[in-house]
Amino acid sequence: MADQKADAGNKIIVSNRRARYEYHILDTWETGIVLLGTEVKALRQARANLQDCFARLDRGELWLYNLHISPYEQGNRFNHDPLRPRKLLMHRNQLRKLVGQVEQKGLTLVPLDLHFSGGIAKVNLALVKGKQLHDKRETLKERADARDMERAYKDNR
Repeated sequence: MADQKADAGNKIIVSNRRARYEYHILDTWETGIVLLGTEVKALRQARANLQDCFARLDRGELWLYNLHISPYEQGNRFNHDPLRPRKLLMHRNQLRKLVGQVEQKGLTLVPLDLHFSGGIAKVNLALVKGKQLHDKRETLKERADARDMERAYKDNR
């Protein structure tokens, strides 16, 4: 019974699958996110989209842009704006380290997934560097090779 509650508490709502294909992931952090009530209810229905989503530092605070959370169906006039910027919560010392890394040329903050951890909405945020076309081709080739090796191993058993 306790195991079921633990599994229910760590539920991935939506993941950004393209991020791992488009970028080299250098470092990751789990951050909290400031949400309105109707946004939490919409997230519990898995009504979110991380496509084209990114994070930016503004005046010492971390903000998440272009996270689309669809309006809650049973919401009323207090429903939220689907694309509003949302504040991310991080410890001050983590933010200070992050400032120096983000200012380097070509590095960006991209969310990898949005999940509930113990009933609280969290974002896995990654510091990334964009891949070149040849890197993307190599990633596809590595996946195909791994798939072929797995098939060959499975057939030989």
